[in-house]
Parts: sequence; C-alpha cells; structure tokens
Amino acid sequence: MLARLLTIVFATTALAPLAQAQAPSAPTQWKEGTHYFLVEPAVPSEVDAGKVEVTEVFSYGCPACNFFNPTMVKLKKSLPANAVMTYVPASFKANEDWPMFQRAYLTAATLGVADKSHDAMFDAVWKPDAPLAIMSADGRTIKNPLPSIEDAAKVYAQYGVKAEDFVATANSFAINAKMKRADAYLKATLTDSTPTIVVGGKYRFTPTSAGGEDKVVPLTQYLIQLAASSK
Repeated sequence: MLARLLTIVFATTALAPLAQAQAPSAPTQWKEGTHYFLVEPAVPSEVDAGKVEVTEVFSYGCPACNFFNPTMVKLKKSLPANAVMTYVPASFKANEDWPMFQRAYLTAATLGVADKSHDAMFDAVWKPDAPLAIMSADGRTIKNPLPSIEDAAKVYAQYGVKAEDFVATANSFAINAKMKRADAYLKATLTDSTPTIVVGGKYRFTPTSAGGEDKVVPLTQYLIQLAASSK
C-alpha cells in the first residue's frame, strides 16, 4: 500500500510542471477589459481543429495598417505551431476606397495570390507615385476618382493573374458573398477600428489597448495560450 501511494505522489509531482506549461502563467500583466476584450459569443473558426486562428482586421487603404504591417510580419513569424494567421479586410470607409480594397484582397485570396502580394499591396497604396494611391500628391486630399478594381487588377497581374480574370472574379457572386461575410465578422467581433487583432474568435485587441506595438506579440502569444486552454 505504501509503495503504491508513493508511486501516485511521484506521478502527480512529475505531471505538475507539464500542467503549468500548458496553461497561461498567472498572475499576468494582461487584463481583460483593459488590454483585450472578450468576444461574446465567440466567432467560429475556419482553421483546422486544434489550431488557434489569429486574425488581423485591416485595410490597404488604412494608413495605420500600413505603419503597423512590419509588426504584423514579426507577429506572423513569432506564432507557435498551433496558431494560424488569417486576414479579414474591412470596408467601413467607402470615401477612402476600402470596399474596393476589400474586394481586391478577397479576390486575391480566392485566386491564391494574397499571401505573396500582401506586403507589396501596402507599397502600391502608400509609396511615392504608388499606382493605387488614395491620397492626392499634396498628401492632404482624397483622390477623385479613387483607384478602381481594374487598377488593382493591373497590380495583381505581377503575380501571375491575368487582369481580365482578376476583374471577372472580383465581380462574381462568390466575392460579393465573401464581402458580406467579412462585414458580418466585423459586427460579430465588435471591431470598429483598424488594425485590430482577434485571437481564436474569442479575444479582440488593438495596438493601443495592448499598450503599444511592442506589446502586440507578447499579448497575442498569451491569448493564444488562453484560447488553446479553453478549447
């Protein structure tokens, strides 16, 4: 009986560090309602079972997203094996061409060129003499007319998609449906600004709520642990 009791004690002791490693450390510097916010009800994930979805809500027409993109590159590289990065384009600033950029991203994703063109698309909007610039040369006024989906198609043609095929796909029923789903995602997660990060469909935060861009990676990693432990 004593030998059996000792075996149980040793087994429990050995498992304790493993349990601690699997759960987020506590106490933590991250506070719900301050640094991040609960999404209720949680939004169902479309990634494989066992994976935690890390989603950036963004727009190529968003200057803050352009400045934030280098941090997103670091974040993507820092993700653990159980996390997957996805993107949802926002459309809530029609006067700055966001619906067109939403359509363009979703078309590129459908045609399989979104990942390899993603960083370059920010340059195509915000670099000097950019082909998809939404600001006039004076940097103070919005262009009129704004870039069209046909203009975007010419940029994506660099990635092996014929411009006419891009436009045809962009104007299809399938892309219209995906745009509606993207808008519904923003409403479901109560996202009203960009960039916003949503982890596991359960937690939402912005670089500002996190306490600065340097806090984005550690907060995301914490929320990945939290989301994984609550599955």
